[in-house]
Amino acid sequence: MISLSPILQARLSQPLKIGSFEVKSRVLQSPLSGVTDMVFRRLVRRYAPDSMMYTEMVNATGLHYVKQLPKIMEVDPNERPISVQLFDCRPDFLAEAAIKAVAEGADTVDINMGCPVNKITKNGGGSSLLRQPEIAEAIVREVVKAVDVPVTVKTRIGWNDNEITILDFAKRMEDAGAKMITVHGRTRAQGYNGNARWEWITRVKEVLSIPVIGNGDIFSVEAAVRCLEQTGADGVMCSRGTLGYPFLVGEIDHFLKTGEILPKPTPIQRLECARDHLQALWEYKGDRGVRQARKHMTWYAKGFVGAAELRGQLSLVEKVDQGLAMIDQAIEKLANGYELEEEAEGSLVML
Repeated sequence: MISLSPILQARLSQPLKIGSFEVKSRVLQSPLSGVTDMVFRRLVRRYAPDSMMYTEMVNATGLHYVKQLPKIMEVDPNERPISVQLFDCRPDFLAEAAIKAVAEGADTVDINMGCPVNKITKNGGGSSLLRQPEIAEAIVREVVKAVDVPVTVKTRIGWNDNEITILDFAKRMEDAGAKMITVHGRTRAQGYNGNARWEWITRVKEVLSIPVIGNGDIFSVEAAVRCLEQTGADGVMCSRGTLGYPFLVGEIDHFLKTGEILPKPTPIQRLECARDHLQALWEYKGDRGVRQARKHMTWYAKGFVGAAELRGQLSLVEKVDQGLAMIDQAIEKLANGYELEEEAEGSLVML
């Protein structure tokens, strides 16, 4: 039986205040490179209309040298609340990029200081800023001066087990003007391995006055509630748990608002969502969208007889009609009474 303490329930029932901006949900969809494009965000918002969504992270240096905004920065005027996430190590370029993000419709601007990927960190972005707190501070100060929307930061607890610097780092970000911080409870060295160390989120919450969002290992309503209870965080951010499962943010949000656990979508419902996802990616990006859809389709296909075979087929799909036919055939088989089979938890991987 999942339950929230009365004190926590009362606090979480209030809007999340990010500076002057209010969000009517304490559950946020994490920015995910190669995933959280406009199509994916619309699917998540279908089940979580009040939640904050984030674009894929945008390279501020790249933005400086192009005349046209990249597609990953495109925002639907109707998709509110929305944040544009930026990364770089140059305060001036990030300030310039933030101005463009606000012009595009961003309600907040988020600075990525947590990405562990080597191609980002070797150029001074992402979690490498944990080792350069003075530059991180300068970035936040410059971006805050440049825009009139709240500036937020997403980061990790440290570079490695010998350099867990999050307490000092988070305080620096608040002092520089950040209005919210999201803490992924892993070091850069951990990547996505091992357990997220939520105890550090607790400690960050104890030293800051701005909202602190817990991130890492939020794969279910139960996990979200445990994180909130253990850390006292002001909300949770879902990341890998939404891969092939855009229902998760809405499930958690619904529980926090009502105390009710929604029934899990059936395999047919998940495949119908996959079908919508594939169709929308093709309409938005053409054949390139179909190729990008391959990973999404394999994430959806699990938990039923024939799922492994379907994953193999969908991973090679070239044309939208081909993929839709595969999904329709799988749906028809399930509708005709095929029994479910259990697949190992954790079969989703970050590509």
